[in-house]
Amino acid sequence: MRMRRKRRLDERINGCESLLVREPENNSGHWLDELEYKELRLELGCGKGLFTVETAKREPDILFIGLEKLSNVIVTALERAEQEGVQNVRFINRLADDLPSFFAFGEVSRIYINFCDPWPANKHKKRRMTGSIFLELYKQILRPGGEIHFKTDDLQLFEFSLEEFERFGFLLSEVTYDLHETGTVGVMTDYEIKFHELGIPICKCVVQYRKK
Repeated sequence: MRMRRKRRLDERINGCESLLVREPENNSGHWLDELEYKELRLELGCGKGLFTVETAKREPDILFIGLEKLSNVIVTALERAEQEGVQNVRFINRLADDLPSFFAFGEVSRIYINFCDPWPANKHKKRRMTGSIFLELYKQILRPGGEIHFKTDDLQLFEFSLEEFERFGFLLSEVTYDLHETGTVGVMTDYEIKFHELGIPICKCVVQYRKK
């Protein structure tokens, strides 16, 4: 079912113009040129921006980019960052398929993938954000030694992802099947908060890109 367009959507987005990068292709290779940040990190499918904004607040010397394809959703992320006065965050309202057009080779130090669509049917596995097609894209923009931080509540997707990461040459450094077992860890997304309150275990892994 198609999402209903929010009222005054364009007006609301325009009100946060300074945080929205409408032509990210123009920034490729130059994201940090005029900004005093030591590195660039990217969240794919940032949703309403809770994770991106809260993480950016904790690490003000790093530039965080939140990418979200849905305008109806990213507007909330934009307004959240604007209202909280967070300076080290920008947003891209585009698909992840074009990542190599947005970022130069080795420009990104870390990618966050939080609770992406599991696409459970085998015929749809090419759409999974941790599948072969996207892993090849990530390898184009991650610097050597760069990391992917992946969280999901879907065990089947998690097991699939672990296999794919290793198959494509990523080094597994942290793997847990119940991240918050002894207390909450790190910044949680909106979905994560709901899952945790329902007692659903959160799986997480950190993998490192090793350039051959």
